Amino acid sequence: MTKTRKNFSDLRSHRWFGVQDLRSFGHRSRTAQMGYERADYAGKPVIAIINTWSDINHCHTHFRQRAEEVKRGVWQAGGFPLEMPAMALAETMQKPTTMMYRNFLAMETEELLRSYPVDGCVLMGGCDKTTPALVMGASSMNIPAIYLPAGPMLKGHWRGQTLGSGSDTWKYWDELRAGRITQVDWQEIEDGIARSAGTCMTMGTAATMMSLAESLGLSLPGASSIPAVDSNHSRMASLTGRRIVDMVWEDLKPRDILDARAFDNAIVTLMALGGSTNAIVHLVAMAGRAGVKLPLERFNEISAKTPVLANIRPSGKEFLMEDFYYAGGLRALHNELRDLLHLDCRTVNGKTLGENLQGTQIHNDDVIRRRANPIKGSGGIVVLKGNLAPNGAVIKASAASPELLKHTGRAVVFEDYNDMAARIDRDDLDVDASCVLVLKNGGPLGGPGMPEWGMLPVPKKLLRQGVKDMVRVSDSRMSGTSYGTCVLHVAPESFVGGPLALVRNGDPIELDVERRTLEMKVPETELQRRRAAWKQPPRKFERGYGAVFSQHISQADRGCDFDFLEGTAPTPEPEIH
Repeated sequence: MTKTRKNFSDLRSHRWFGVQDLRSFGHRSRTAQMGYERADYAGKPVIAIINTWSDINHCHTHFRQRAEEVKRGVWQAGGFPLEMPAMALAETMQKPTTMMYRNFLAMETEELLRSYPVDGCVLMGGCDKTTPALVMGASSMNIPAIYLPAGPMLKGHWRGQTLGSGSDTWKYWDELRAGRITQVDWQEIEDGIARSAGTCMTMGTAATMMSLAESLGLSLPGASSIPAVDSNHSRMASLTGRRIVDMVWEDLKPRDILDARAFDNAIVTLMALGGSTNAIVHLVAMAGRAGVKLPLERFNEISAKTPVLANIRPSGKEFLMEDFYYAGGLRALHNELRDLLHLDCRTVNGKTLGENLQGTQIHNDDVIRRRANPIKGSGGIVVLKGNLAPNGAVIKASAASPELLKHTGRAVVFEDYNDMAARIDRDDLDVDASCVLVLKNGGPLGGPGMPEWGMLPVPKKLLRQGVKDMVRVSDSRMSGTSYGTCVLHVAPESFVGGPLALVRNGDPIELDVERRTLEMKVPETELQRRRAAWKQPPRKFERGYGAVFSQHISQADRGCDFDFLEGTAPTPEPEIH
């Protein structure tokens, strides 16, 4: 691969530091104010370290130290590192949902890189929405960028049992509601489920998106599988800092890497991992920023030929990300899927994906299954369409109950989350195990922000009867750590008058995953009558970021990006006067 190295005068930072004028005097004198000699930065690439560390972001508690290790690598390679804090999207802590602020972080990342003297950047993220946000912002700015994944936390433990983030939370919450464990048990689980720095160690959205970033070619090979507190993670951070300096000289930018084939590789990886349904929304948005059209149909095409090989909860039954790393990690999984991947795709280390797989092997083929022994032959995640979801909906079939993948039941409708919370555990709720639970107003505008409400709880009176799963339908998302027969991302959402807004109690809802359909069996004449009577709810925000969000957010099938951020239209470099 031919490399054309830049000269110092070609760097963006040269406009700030390298010319002899009044403004450059100010830039250099203020840099001296920070304690730097001119030799520290003169003639060197300036590397922004976009750090999403915060005291409130539990997944990123190790990022203070990792930022120092990235800086070490940048210095070693002859660059000048500048750490730039960016908004922390702390899953579980931020309300109403981090998804509402993904585009905020994407904008912040893009504008930090544009408005300061930056030649390249290291993107430090991992907690669910930080990965797509950072990649979206860096892709729009399109200067050399490399992604540093936070890595998963260590496995949880309780009374000799392994605990997995989210998945076991939902499991034992239902056990508590059904009276099968005590409050003391629940407290012990609370204290044992999150044992170290790092993201959820199940194959939730965080682990999925870190893996997909590596599959896209944006991180060093093997980086996404390393546990957050493993010493290899520290070394990876320094290597990332070293590599970004060379990427600047080579002028290797995100949109040089992010083509349609790279996104195909990411979708293959998503399906093989039994990864989070959230990845579909994020990949569509990330592709849009790179100028790649990614229709939902492409997910079904790839899902149909890709086996689920990662035996990781919630699609798997036993193992967690720590086990995945010891079994060979993402590179070993990719090696088993070579015929489904575009091996000639470029990656940030200057080699192709195929070259980066040389010498890899699976060390435990129960954790990373062989093609001949998959968790599921195909269809880990499926996109559905029909009169209830004309623009699409998704289901993680690999984490659903097989007997419910073709099912018809009468709808039990909740108008919003508060309605559901008030009635779901009432003994007089008119529901049985064959019903379909329907939640409205959980979408991008209705939530707002499309919160993770889609794993509706099984009603308490059914839990007591031993019911553990039901078909559930909503326009919201669910955590990647969740499981069950949950149909999500129904588009258009109910808040804007999508067909979901018209569903009423008792309507027959038909799910057929094999046929890729989601239908409400109601005559079209009746639906027209209901549509004529429907009224648009009032907008939730009249000022601030919420108003911007309300005016510009797209629907789930388009990635929930802002309409004015989609695409690759150029933005001028800032003038310096």
